[in-house]
Amino acid sequence: MRKHLAPLAAEPTAADLAAIDTEWPLIAAELDVLDAEITMLYAEDHGGPTALDWRRLRRAEARVTRAAADLTTRTDPRRAA
Repeated sequence: MRKHLAPLAAEPTAADLAAIDTEWPLIAAELDVLDAEITMLYAEDHGGPTALDWRRLRRAEARVTRAAADLTTRTDPRRAA
């Protein structure tokens, strides 16, 4: 029997869930970049990435930039103007 168990993590608070909801567009954009990068790595083993693969990666990176800028404007009221 284990005597040193880690304490159970508390459930996320409403503030935690609201923060995740606010950051979700950025999280989703970063996941799109990761998916595009995985596709690029896979393509290296199968003849190299296509022009469409490169475009997908560039567009995903641009979405991250836009989502990060939008998140900054939504969380900093001084920048909302």
